[in-house]
Amino acid sequence: MAACRRISKTIFSNINIISRSSTGYQSSSSFGPPSSFITRRGIASRLYVAGLSFYTTEKALLDAFSQYGQVVEANVLMDKVSSRSKGFGFVTYASAEEAEKAIAEMDGKTLHGRIITVELAKPRTKNTGGMPIARGPPEPPTENQ
Repeated sequence: MAACRRISKTIFSNINIISRSSTGYQSSSSFGPPSSFITRRGIASRLYVAGLSFYTTEKALLDAFSQYGQVVEANVLMDKVSSRSKGFGFVTYASAEEAEKAIAEMDGKTLHGRIITVELAKPRTKNTGGMPIARGPPEPPTENQ
């Protein structure tokens, strides 16, 4: 019975959060940062930026791309071992028109001494990683082998 109360309490609290988010109030504890909420709904356009310098920061990327529209977020992926940039990142715009304008203007331009490539980011694929799944028993050897 206590488990039913906890489940119904969770459901009703989520409904209240959703109804408040439609009125302009968002709870960051349920949905994460507003930028991730926008990208989940498909409103924003995400760009892939390749060829970045190892010394390019997220702020520098944000400053470079903000002149073409409203940047929701800018990420530079970092190497865990060396704590340097991996040489690519992502920029999220509020609209598709701004993203297209940034692609047209920034693709092939120089940023911190490196020529960058800008294109629309491909959707993430689900990668299970690890070993491939076996699909039944191995094939019996043929007479020619």
